[in-house]
Amino acid sequence: MGDLKALLAPAWVHTVLGGVALLAVAWLVAWLVRHVLVRVMTTVSRRTAWHWDDALLKRGVFRRLAQVAPMLVLHRGIGWVPGVPVLVDTLVSTLTMALVALYVVLALNAALSALEDLYQASPRGRERSIKGYVQLVKIFVWLIGGIVIIAVLVDRSALSLLAGLGAVSAVLLLIFKDTIMSVVASIQLSSNDMLKVGDWISLPDDNVDGDVVEIALHTIKVVNWDKTISTVPTWHLISKSYRNYRHMYATGRRIRRALNIDLTSVRFLKPEEIEHLRQFKLMDGYFERKQEEIAQWNAAEGEAGKLPINQRRLSNIGSFRAYMQAYVLAHPGVNTDLFWAVRQLDPGPTGLPLQIYGYTVDTGFVAHNNVQGDIFDHLIAILPEFGLSLFQQPTGADMRAGLHRVDAEGAAVTA
Repeated sequence: MGDLKALLAPAWVHTVLGGVALLAVAWLVAWLVRHVLVRVMTTVSRRTAWHWDDALLKRGVFRRLAQVAPMLVLHRGIGWVPGVPVLVDTLVSTLTMALVALYVVLALNAALSALEDLYQASPRGRERSIKGYVQLVKIFVWLIGGIVIIAVLVDRSALSLLAGLGAVSAVLLLIFKDTIMSVVASIQLSSNDMLKVGDWISLPDDNVDGDVVEIALHTIKVVNWDKTISTVPTWHLISKSYRNYRHMYATGRRIRRALNIDLTSVRFLKPEEIEHLRQFKLMDGYFERKQEEIAQWNAAEGEAGKLPINQRRLSNIGSFRAYMQAYVLAHPGVNTDLFWAVRQLDPGPTGLPLQIYGYTVDTGFVAHNNVQGDIFDHLIAILPEFGLSLFQQPTGADMRAGLHRVDAEGAAVTA
């Protein structure tokens, strides 16, 4: 017993034992608060229909708050440890208060992230992102938290540090130049409804073409059609022009494709060909109206109108263009409420283009191309019924067939 008293007699032993006891109490408080608080909130979140508690728990807000308790125990308890030097007492008190401020900042940031998660889960959050605003608030939280932590460490008033920031405002503006520009751009994009998550945008100069998946404070993330990811500065969409296809999805997706007709196949229709084409349901009434119009025209020409060279006659190209118009109008996949037309463009080295200009009802990529392909599959297949053919560049097979024909004709002449 005497040896134990002798061992505990020195003052430094009391100090060490007091410090160990304080650390043990702080650890016990941390364990209790963390397990009790987290378990209670986990139980509450499972038994309630609210979503905010689930979001706070998922982001670790309560875990961050639980870390404050042992720091407060150390801050208050260090003064009760016997024989602690004043320097150690001040150092521990200062560090624990700085850590308290740090954990509070981390908890606030986690709470802001939970708020963003709740908003994104709402119907409005799927269209408009508040990530940029949340990041802006986080920057202010970290700025204020950093000032408080520095004020604690240097034992100065936080207000005096804030007053001193005025002297370095020019430096701060330079440091946060991109942030200020991004904030202004985010406000303009949101208030003018210029961009939403899910929009298909295109910036040809920057080789960006795809869907917007994230709108943050400084950058906008775009998944391109080749599945690469492009990050575009937020202010870039204000300083430069870009194309947004959102309105296209809300109205109709454009068709602008042409059939290039071989000019050598264009001619007037013969009477028997007209009778054959009268059987087409889509051409019902067309030939009657057109022949009556042509007869009136030719009659107005008098004697000159009796000569074939002076007469207007039905052509296969004009009849086919009328068939294209009737087919497009009858197709259920074409949105005829919007502007549409079948146009004859300028003839060129690749033939005479007959273009369909219109919009499909279904704006999905696959559905749009299916409708477009269905229309042109039919038109290409029925083209020979009008005595027309598509223009096509000569291939090797065409060259061989031509040479073989020349050789055969030469052999026949020689024989």
